Amino acid sequence: MAETAINPTAAALLGLLHEGPMTGGQLMAAAERRLAPYWSMTRSQVYRELPVLADQGLVRLGKPGPRSSQPYAITASGKRVFSRWLTENPGRDTLRNPTALRVAFGPQHSANQLKSLYQTANDYHAEALAAAREQVKDAKKSGDPYGAAALEFAVQYHRAALSWLKNAPVG
Repeated sequence: MAETAINPTAAALLGLLHEGPMTGGQLMAAAERRLAPYWSMTRSQVYRELPVLADQGLVRLGKPGPRSSQPYAITASGKRVFSRWLTENPGRDTLRNPTALRVAFGPQHSANQLKSLYQTANDYHAEALAAAREQVKDAKKSGDPYGAAALEFAVQYHRAALSWLKNAPVG
Protein backbone atom coordinates (compact mmCIF):
# COMPACT_ATOMS: atom_id res chain seq x y z
CA MET A 1 0.00 0.00 0.00
CA ALA A 2 1.42 3.40 -0.97
CA GLU A 3 2.25 5.82 1.81
CA THR A 4 0.33 9.09 1.79
CA ALA A 5 3.37 11.13 2.81
CA ILE A 6 1.38 13.18 5.30
CA ASN A 7 2.32 13.30 8.91
CA PRO A 8 -0.13 12.68 11.77
CA THR A 9 -0.63 16.40 12.42
CA ALA A 10 -1.56 17.02 8.78
CA ALA A 11 -3.87 14.01 8.88
CA ALA A 12 -5.54 15.28 12.06
CA LEU A 13 -6.13 18.66 10.41
CA LEU A 14 -7.64 17.01 7.34
CA GLY A 15 -9.84 14.89 9.58
CA LEU A 16 -11.06 17.95 11.49
CA LEU A 17 -11.76 19.80 8.24
CA HIS A 18 -14.32 17.12 7.37
CA GLU A 19 -16.57 19.08 9.79
CA GLY A 20 -16.39 22.11 7.47
CA PRO A 21 -14.09 25.07 6.72
CA MET A 22 -12.13 26.42 9.68
CA THR A 23 -9.44 28.96 10.43
CA GLY A 24 -6.23 27.96 12.17
CA GLY A 25 -7.66 29.16 15.48
CA GLN A 26 -10.85 27.18 14.95
CA LEU A 27 -8.80 24.10 14.09
CA MET A 28 -6.82 24.53 17.33
CA ALA A 29 -10.06 24.79 19.30
CA ALA A 30 -11.49 21.71 17.56
CA ALA A 31 -8.27 19.77 18.19
CA GLU A 32 -8.32 20.78 21.84
CA ARG A 33 -11.96 19.76 22.19
CA ARG A 34 -11.79 16.48 20.28
CA LEU A 35 -8.20 15.23 20.36
CA ALA A 36 -6.25 16.76 23.25
CA PRO A 37 -6.91 14.00 25.81
CA TYR A 38 -4.87 11.56 23.68
CA TRP A 39 -3.17 13.58 20.92
CA SER A 40 -1.28 16.84 21.30
CA MET A 41 -0.90 19.50 18.65
CA THR A 42 0.70 22.87 19.06
CA ARG A 43 -0.40 26.11 17.45
CA SER A 44 2.94 26.27 15.62
CA GLN A 45 2.39 22.80 14.16
CA VAL A 46 -1.07 23.78 12.90
CA TYR A 47 0.12 27.01 11.30
CA ARG A 48 3.15 25.27 9.80
CA GLU A 49 1.04 22.48 8.25
CA LEU A 50 -1.79 24.54 6.75
CA PRO A 51 0.29 26.26 4.02
CA VAL A 52 1.93 22.92 3.18
CA LEU A 53 -1.48 21.26 2.82
CA ALA A 54 -2.60 24.17 0.62
CA ASP A 55 0.53 23.86 -1.57
CA GLN A 56 -0.20 20.14 -1.95
CA GLY A 57 -3.78 20.90 -3.01
CA LEU A 58 -5.23 19.06 -0.01
CA VAL A 59 -6.94 22.16 1.37
CA ARG A 60 -8.07 25.38 -0.28
CA LEU A 61 -8.10 28.85 1.16
CA GLY A 62 -11.40 30.63 1.64
CA LYS A 63 -12.12 34.33 1.75
CA PRO A 64 -10.27 36.15 4.54
CA GLY A 65 -12.46 36.98 7.50
CA PRO A 66 -12.17 39.39 10.42
CA ARG A 67 -8.63 40.28 11.49
CA SER A 68 -7.32 38.58 8.33
CA SER A 69 -8.34 35.14 9.60
CA GLN A 70 -7.97 32.62 6.79
CA PRO A 71 -10.45 29.73 6.59
CA TYR A 72 -9.34 26.45 5.06
CA ALA A 73 -11.53 23.77 3.49
CA ILE A 74 -10.58 20.22 2.61
CA THR A 75 -10.49 19.42 -1.12
CA ALA A 76 -11.53 16.20 -2.85
CA SER A 77 -7.83 15.35 -3.10
CA GLY A 78 -7.46 16.02 0.63
CA LYS A 79 -10.34 13.65 1.35
CA ARG A 80 -8.70 10.93 -0.77
CA VAL A 81 -5.32 11.38 0.95
CA PHE A 82 -6.99 11.32 4.36
CA SER A 83 -8.90 8.14 3.44
CA ARG A 84 -5.64 6.47 2.36
CA TRP A 85 -3.95 7.62 5.57
CA LEU A 86 -6.74 5.98 7.60
CA THR A 87 -5.96 2.60 6.01
CA GLU A 88 -2.21 2.73 6.67
CA ASN A 89 -0.52 0.98 9.55
CA PRO A 90 -0.37 3.60 12.31
CA GLY A 91 3.11 2.53 13.39
CA ARG A 92 4.39 2.36 16.92
CA ASP A 93 3.18 4.51 19.76
CA THR A 94 5.43 7.26 20.97
CA LEU A 95 5.48 7.22 24.74
CA ARG A 96 6.96 10.23 26.52
CA ASN A 97 6.12 10.59 30.17
CA PRO A 98 8.12 13.28 31.99
CA THR A 99 7.38 11.78 35.41
CA ALA A 100 8.61 8.32 34.40
CA LEU A 101 11.75 9.90 32.95
CA ARG A 102 12.49 11.57 36.29
CA VAL A 103 11.72 8.37 38.22
CA ALA A 104 14.31 6.60 36.06
CA PHE A 105 16.85 8.83 37.80
CA GLY A 106 15.36 8.21 41.23
CA PRO A 107 18.66 7.70 43.06
CA GLN A 108 19.54 11.31 42.26
CA HIS A 109 16.36 12.56 44.03
CA SER A 110 15.70 12.97 47.71
CA ALA A 111 12.67 11.16 49.13
CA ASN A 112 10.91 14.53 49.50
CA GLN A 113 11.59 15.40 45.86
CA LEU A 114 10.10 12.09 44.74
CA LYS A 115 7.05 12.50 46.97
CA SER A 116 6.49 15.97 45.54
CA LEU A 117 6.95 14.67 41.99
CA TYR A 118 4.43 11.90 42.60
CA GLN A 119 1.92 14.26 44.22
CA THR A 120 2.11 16.69 41.31
CA ALA A 121 1.70 13.86 38.80
CA ASN A 122 -1.13 12.35 40.84
CA ASP A 123 -2.98 15.69 40.91
CA TYR A 124 -2.55 16.12 37.16
CA HIS A 125 -3.72 12.60 36.28
CA ALA A 126 -6.69 12.76 38.67
CA GLU A 127 -7.85 16.03 37.10
CA ALA A 128 -7.23 14.79 33.55
CA LEU A 129 -9.09 11.55 34.34
CA ALA A 130 -12.13 13.46 35.55
CA ALA A 131 -12.08 15.68 32.46
CA ALA A 132 -11.69 12.71 30.10
CA ARG A 133 -14.58 10.90 31.76
CA GLU A 134 -16.78 13.97 31.21
CA GLN A 135 -15.70 14.15 27.58
CA VAL A 136 -16.61 10.49 27.10
CA LYS A 137 -20.07 11.18 28.54
CA ASP A 138 -20.50 14.21 26.28
CA ALA A 139 -19.41 12.27 23.20
CA LYS A 140 -21.87 9.49 24.00
CA LYS A 141 -24.68 11.99 24.60
CA SER A 142 -24.00 13.64 21.26
CA GLY A 143 -24.12 10.27 19.47
CA ASP A 144 -20.38 10.01 18.73
CA PRO A 145 -19.38 6.44 19.66
CA TYR A 146 -16.04 6.70 17.85
CA GLY A 147 -15.07 9.89 19.63
CA ALA A 148 -16.13 8.28 22.91
CA ALA A 149 -14.01 5.22 22.15
CA ALA A 150 -10.94 7.34 21.40
CA LEU A 151 -11.50 9.37 24.56
CA GLU A 152 -11.82 6.14 26.54
CA PHE A 153 -8.13 5.60 25.72
CA ALA A 154 -7.35 8.77 27.70
CA VAL A 155 -9.50 7.54 30.60
CA GLN A 156 -7.61 4.24 30.73
CA TYR A 157 -4.23 5.96 30.33
CA HIS A 158 -4.84 8.25 33.32
CA ARG A 159 -6.18 5.35 35.39
CA ALA A 160 -3.02 3.37 34.61
CA ALA A 161 -0.81 6.34 35.49
CA LEU A 162 -2.59 6.77 38.84
CA SER A 163 -2.20 3.07 39.58
CA TRP A 164 1.51 3.21 38.70
CA LEU A 165 2.06 6.25 40.93
CA LYS A 166 0.67 4.38 43.94
CA ASN A 167 3.49 1.83 43.67
CA ALA A 168 6.38 4.09 42.59
CA PRO A 169 9.40 3.87 44.92
CA VAL A 170 10.32 6.77 47.16
CA GLY A 171 13.79 5.78 48.18
